[in-house]
Amino acid sequence: MRVTNASTYRNFTTSVNNVHLALNKSMNKISSGEAYEKASEAPLSYYEGKKIDNEYQEVLSKSAIIKDVSNRVYQQELGARAIHDVLSKPAGAKNQVQFARTDTTSPSALQTTMEDLLQKSQEIVDSLNTQYEDFFVYGGNDYTTTPFSLDVDLENNKTSLTFNHTFPGDDQASTVVLNLVSKADGSYGFEIDPTKTVSPNNTLTGAEILRKAMNEEGRMDIGYGSLAHRNTLIDTFTGGLNMLTGITSASVDLDANPPTPSEQEILDGLNKSALGLVTQSVHVINDFINPQAGATPDRGVMHDQLGTILEEMTTAEQRLSTTYSDLGNKYRLLETTTTKLNATADSLKIQYKDKLGADPYESIMEMYNNNYAYNAALKVGSQLMSSSLFDFVR
Repeated sequence: MRVTNASTYRNFTTSVNNVHLALNKSMNKISSGEAYEKASEAPLSYYEGKKIDNEYQEVLSKSAIIKDVSNRVYQQELGARAIHDVLSKPAGAKNQVQFARTDTTSPSALQTTMEDLLQKSQEIVDSLNTQYEDFFVYGGNDYTTTPFSLDVDLENNKTSLTFNHTFPGDDQASTVVLNLVSKADGSYGFEIDPTKTVSPNNTLTGAEILRKAMNEEGRMDIGYGSLAHRNTLIDTFTGGLNMLTGITSASVDLDANPPTPSEQEILDGLNKSALGLVTQSVHVINDFINPQAGATPDRGVMHDQLGTILEEMTTAEQRLSTTYSDLGNKYRLLETTTTKLNATADSLKIQYKDKLGADPYESIMEMYNNNYAYNAALKVGSQLMSSSLFDFVR
């Protein structure tokens, strides 16, 4: 009798464990939504599901990258609009320059206008130094260095624009200082100060630094264009110098002899930019209300010089509108790609569920059946244990 009971206990324990494992498996199936736990249960479906899962993870990764890039492009777009507004708003630089040209404008009003234009030049620099998270959106490949700084000293009639950029592989930033100087005709323009040009090991001139920075691109394959033709891919970089001068990275050729654009073309673009024109207007007005020693203020000269600046501001405004539109198109393409990736992710979820997903109603019924069987087994076990114990005492 003892041998028989021991054998019964072993068989019963094995059966109860199997029922309990089946119950746990059905409960896991409900909680996870997966029909299979191991590849051996359904090899073809399992590995096909793994393939779908890998595709899904790749889609999520691309979506995260594109979201980050689209946010950066959006900040670039906002910066272009902010600079455009500095020129075109009712109280913008264009109307202020027009007001300064009016013959009845008093010296005190000119002083106020000049100070407002000076503030606007700083606003433009602030827009060019815009940050998204921890990097500068107009920095190209350089996310860590503040691109621009503007130093205006009207008392000594000096203004300098400093450009800083750290190129890939360099351990220090390259620096170019551009001084706003008075020309023979009384107008103003930026010129590179070679004595203040800094590059690692002094291997680059100021023009070479500017040209190299303007050449940086952030081409990205998002389903538009061809990898075989790199220039057809979307460029997610817009350098601050490119924004100011209107010279695109694609038009910069470092290997040409001589390299393009030339130094003078870069300076012309900078002088005719929103920043260059606003800064020039500050100095033109300052020359009239605070003439240098030996100079005679001439309202007519100021009127003509501001008129030229005003015409160039209209051109700069149109160029900024084009840049703003291009950035808007890039942002739209990135948003469209994000929408497509989200649709693909939803489709992969459905495919995965079809291959490896457990039917919820079937899983619930299976769990109830296993639970009923397990409770029944426990009742049978209690009866077996009771009779076995008395039999053993006898």
